[in-house]
Amino acid sequence: MLPSSDESGGKLARCSHPEGWARRSVALKGNALEGGFGPSPGFSLGIAGLALLLLLPLRSTPAQAIGQGFDLERAGQYERAASVYFAALRADPTNLSALLGLERVLPALNRLGELLPVAQRGAAASPKNVALRGVLLRTYVVLNEPDSARAVALRWAAEAPRDEAPYREWATALEDAHRHDEARAVLLLGRRTVGGGRPAAFGIELAELDQRTGDWEGAAREWAAALAGAPAQLPNAASQLAEAPDAQRERMARALTAGDPAPLTRRLAGELLLAWGEEERAWTVFQPGVATPSPDAAYALRRFADLAGARSTTPARRVRALALERFAEMVPEPLAARARADAARAFIAAGDRAAARRVLERVARDPSASPDAQGLAQGAVIEALIDEGALDEAGERLAGEGALTGEDRAALRLKLARARIEHGDLDRAAAALARDSSVDALALQGWIALYRGRLKDAQRLFRTAGPYAGDRRDATDRTAMLALVQQVPVDPFPELGAALLTLARGDSVRAVQSLRLAASRLETVGVGGGGRPDLLLLAGRVAARLGPGQRETAVALFDEVVRTGGEGNGAAAPAAELEWARLLAQQGRAAEAIQHLEHLILTYPGSAVVPEARRELERAKGAIPKS
Repeated sequence: MLPSSDESGGKLARCSHPEGWARRSVALKGNALEGGFGPSPGFSLGIAGLALLLLLPLRSTPAQAIGQGFDLERAGQYERAASVYFAALRADPTNLSALLGLERVLPALNRLGELLPVAQRGAAASPKNVALRGVLLRTYVVLNEPDSARAVALRWAAEAPRDEAPYREWATALEDAHRHDEARAVLLLGRRTVGGGRPAAFGIELAELDQRTGDWEGAAREWAAALAGAPAQLPNAASQLAEAPDAQRERMARALTAGDPAPLTRRLAGELLLAWGEEERAWTVFQPGVATPSPDAAYALRRFADLAGARSTTPARRVRALALERFAEMVPEPLAARARADAARAFIAAGDRAAARRVLERVARDPSASPDAQGLAQGAVIEALIDEGALDEAGERLAGEGALTGEDRAALRLKLARARIEHGDLDRAAAALARDSSVDALALQGWIALYRGRLKDAQRLFRTAGPYAGDRRDATDRTAMLALVQQVPVDPFPELGAALLTLARGDSVRAVQSLRLAASRLETVGVGGGGRPDLLLLAGRVAARLGPGQRETAVALFDEVVRTGGEGNGAAAPAAELEWARLLAQQGRAAEAIQHLEHLILTYPGSAVVPEARRELERAKGAIPKS
């Protein structure tokens, strides 16, 4: 026979296990569907449905009350929230959510003492409930009743002699109350009692406590000990210890590296030294900790390499390369080949091209490596040779290596041709590009023609290559050069080509002299000096970049362009006056810069540089900050 609705309600009100009632509700519904409550299935289903309707509202009431209290708490209505939580505890003294709610709101009401009686009733009603014991323990601590707190904690520990929770809960409560010495004593008691004296027991808690009290060396020791039992905590340990003040760091490093540290301790010390900017020392300390191949060691090396990669110093690039090289020895192909290629690039970035070649040769000559891996390594070796300046050897490798893809081979051919141009070897660069009709090759052929002084050929090739050859900087450089050579009426003009090649090869001082000589030649060939101001302007810009020693030369060149400016000289004169004003502003001669800028704006109102001149004028007058 089904219980009456009153009887059912009474049982529900006394039940503190909603999941049990959920199971009973499903069972009721299942019986009803099977017709287990009478001869009529329809009638039985109606009775079961009525029972469920009676059960569900009563079952959700406690949760609704806690939700109401939480909403009031979030709204800052702590008095009303406390009333809701107290009411929930009168119905069920073990309601953990209500106790935790009171633990949050009563301090704000200065009524924390009222938490103790309800916490005591909850713990007494369910003495094995560790969460309720935790609330009672924390309440005793915060009310400064140390004897009672100790009694609760030790009784809890006696009932669970292998459980760390009593000591951890007790110490955390003391630490939150800023009673650090007492918290330390509790953790050490737990280490002796539960951990059997193991240094790793409660190591993380002791480390964090040492950090709070400023004992960073002690924190480092505790973290090192804790890692033996919790190696996954190493990133957390390194992150926390890295925040140590500068004055504490050397003592921490010595503490972690004294004697023969464990591998995990070495890894921790290495990561810390890396974070503190001692990259080479970091690798020296770290390397023995990953000497034995294992998945953990491989992971540690990959992490170290990534951390080093986040730093932009040369030593960081080098230790990244070393870590990747070691990592490659612990992982299978093709991951190993990729790691070696990354290591080689890092070595190159660090300026150690010999090490880069050593790493890549191993893959490039390994017959067991996959074709993709060999191609990657062979390409990286050739690229390293080009960057190293060993162009002849790079050319031989490029012609002989068979694992390169067609796309990689074409890209390396262009890179080699570009390097030959920069070295002044125009004939071999042109020969390498002779059968290449790509837009990138056409752009390089345009530079070769320009440096040979064949200006019209250079213009034609640059226009054919279009704006998409190379990157944005390449396109910008070609556009600027087109604008320059279009002003020059002489062709061929080998003197100008030689001057521009000297500039491209980085000899700026000689380039300034060569450009001045080329400009002078335009006065002697009967073309009315066309293009001369543009060459002098370029020479002045190059001289201005050379620093204080060439400033007088730059000023003299800008002055000559401005003085000889006028009709027929195009955009060179206003551009030269703008550069002159900038140079004066950099020297702190703002008044003179303002005179030149105002003269430029008034004399050349239609010039394309006037908007920039106005901005420079505002800066010079202090209207906008320098940035």
